[in-house]
Amino acid sequence: YIATHIATFEEAPVTVADIEARITLVLDASMPYFVADLDGAIRGYTYANKWMARSAYRFTLESTIYLHPDATGQGLGARLYDVLFPEIEARGAHSVIAGISLPNAGSVALHERMGMTKVSHFGGVGFKFGRWIDVGHWQRTFQDTPHPG
Repeated sequence: YIATHIATFEEAPVTVADIEARITLVLDASMPYFVADLDGAIRGYTYANKWMARSAYRFTLESTIYLHPDATGQGLGARLYDVLFPEIEARGAHSVIAGISLPNAGSVALHERMGMTKVSHFGGVGFKFGRWIDVGHWQRTFQDTPHPG
């Protein structure tokens, strides 16, 4: 994806040590991280993390999901989110937000299938492959989340 797609705004290769450090940060923050291992091969992952640092945002999380290019369009993204969303709701999250670089019809379809609604569109906030890239945000609110008081 780094070399061929706008799904990530990474522009340089990421090392195994980089990924390990990122996973550790998520887990050290007591956030969920799930990996799809199909027949011994990693085909995707998803995790949640803080959306913003300020205290009042503490009930909103950001979700991230990546699928191997060979694993798209097969329902794996929905299966990963079917594990992630109940986990973050159980942790007391009121809502989850996902950022999507645009255009990305497959990712938009997945997030909308998961009950997320487009809530923002920023034009030209990323620059990759010699062009400006838009980013949209999709949000899902967990209606049964109790008010924190």
